[in-house]
Amino acid sequence: MNDTPISLRRMTDEDRPTIDRLWQLYAHDLSEFRGTMPDAAGLFKWTRVPAYFDDPDRCGYLVMHDRGPAGFALVRGLKDDHRLMGEFFVVRAVRRRGVGHDVAHELLRLHPGRWEIPFQEENPGAARFWRRIATEAVGDTWTEERRPVPGKPQIPPDVWLSLTV
Repeated sequence: MNDTPISLRRMTDEDRPTIDRLWQLYAHDLSEFRGTMPDAAGLFKWTRVPAYFDDPDRCGYLVMHDRGPAGFALVRGLKDDHRLMGEFFVVRAVRRRGVGHDVAHELLRLHPGRWEIPFQEENPGAARFWRRIATEAVGDTWTEERRPVPGKPQIPPDVWLSLTV
């Protein structure tokens, strides 16, 4: 679907500064739906990300486009067959060009098994995207449920898709 070559590679310690900067873009995008604000220094916190460099049950992928870094994907559940899409981000310049589509399908191929993919219903782009990916991957055998966001009763529940590839 994507005409421009992309590559997906596991993040390394050398990628931390790049992921940190991409995280700021990602967190800014999500702030529209979650009402989060940057700290006093103007930065969004990235407290969850370091585990994807250090925890053997997690891994992060850097999405590379011919013009440079194009996003990231953070996956949990590598030790068993129950995966969770922790975070998924594609920079705006390459959205709606098939990059996210190709990356999502490549991740499902790389890590077969049960998957859970959460997103915010109030983020219509993410809602359409993930439902489409699930349908393309497994037809109509995926399920959907709403779950409260732990520790954040003031925001709407997340939507969780469950599928097995």
